[in-house]
Amino acid sequence: MQPVCGPSVNKIFVQTTAIQRHVNADGKNLIIRRNLTQNPDAFARNHQIQALLEKYGIAILPITIVDGIITKQGGYPTFQEFSNYLHQDLSRARVH
Repeated sequence: MQPVCGPSVNKIFVQTTAIQRHVNADGKNLIIRRNLTQNPDAFARNHQIQALLEKYGIAILPITIVDGIITKQGGYPTFQEFSNYLHQDLSRARVH
């Protein structure tokens, strides 16, 4: 993965942040992002995540969980996947 800081910004991080802000602002759904370095307890408390990390290592990250069910591993959700997971039109959150 490419970090956000540095000479260039990965567009997927910018898009994910825009979607998160849009979704959290409307109050219908909540997107919470965790970072293994900053929030190790969140990873340790989740037995599904713990088992995947033990089996595959950090290459399995990022992991997306929707309503307690793992829906994606090893990559960030696409714009369309976010829309599908949330059952809503996110066109106002699209970054061009």
